[in-house]
Amino acid sequence: MDDTLATWRQYYEKSLLRHHNSRTELAIELDQSGLKTAVDCGCGTGSEIAHLEQQGYQVYGFDINPDSIAICSERFSSKPLVKLSECSFESFNYPSTGIVIANSSLFFADPIEFKNTWQKIASSIAVGGVFVGDFMGPRDTWATNFRLPTAPLSKKQVEILFEEFEIVSFKERDEPGATMVGTPKHWHVFSVVAVKRK
Repeated sequence: MDDTLATWRQYYEKSLLRHHNSRTELAIELDQSGLKTAVDCGCGTGSEIAHLEQQGYQVYGFDINPDSIAICSERFSSKPLVKLSECSFESFNYPSTGIVIANSSLFFADPIEFKNTWQKIASSIAVGGVFVGDFMGPRDTWATNFRLPTAPLSKKQVEILFEEFEIVSFKERDEPGATMVGTPKHWHVFSVVAVKRK
């Protein structure tokens, strides 16, 4: 097993124990789209999918990692509201939706395709719908020379993405820390909750 695969396995083992993010609850509260549909981009082990499904949402989860989709397929095998795809940001077919969640996943979107990818995501969110997610900043350890391509953005670049949205929460994290599996790294992340207005 190569190092990348082993690292993802460790990450998934840890994240299976994780509760859903409180921002998902906020997204449900804010969603005025009239659509009970959500997309979880880079769904991992399905913490957010589980909560959204419990709230009656049709949830589309995708991840490029086959381990993630295998775990979720088993976890949600009896849940007809959950649809899973082994896909990248670039290849996923985004349905019209009330909520898009991208927790720490857009970091790994193809940087060359990022503009098109974001356009597809933003266009898929209905008016009154909600985006919840994170963007990598330029000072993050993974922003340069990481083992996978990453898509770092400046604060201004992130703000420009939300011209058709009302930003409810915009938080910047810029500090030393560690990954979920305990590896030290510097985190530079912009976390956004926003409601589509146009």
